[in-house]
Amino acid sequence: MAKEYSRSSRVSQQVQKELARILQQEVKDPRIGMVTISGVDLTRDLAYAKVFVTFLTVGDQTNDESLEGLNAASGYIRRLLGKAMQLRIVPEVRFCFDETLTEGLRISELVSGAIKSDKIKSAESGKTEEDEK
Repeated sequence: MAKEYSRSSRVSQQVQKELARILQQEVKDPRIGMVTISGVDLTRDLAYAKVFVTFLTVGDQTNDESLEGLNAASGYIRRLLGKAMQLRIVPEVRFCFDETLTEGLRISELVSGAIKSDKIKSAESGKTEEDEK
């Protein structure tokens, strides 16, 4: 019977869990703040991990500053990851800002605006939803 998930997807899930723990408990850089790891893409040889993150920024903190802090601490984070996981090759960690959340909010606003304009147009023309059916 074939395995349901490939080894790289199983390892990426474990890397995501360990990185979340490391960022929460071990990394004390004030530039980073609150980080959410939304996904990890591992190469097939498990040498590189592209970590997608979002931030809860506080005050005048920006996403770029937080991302810069994470990438500056990536060597330290990789060393802690190597201690936490039993892997022959510890992946090189690269952090990227995850645009999917902001893009999803933008699309949701566009859909809401389109629905609102449709309701306004149908109210102006005197039609109701029951008349259209």
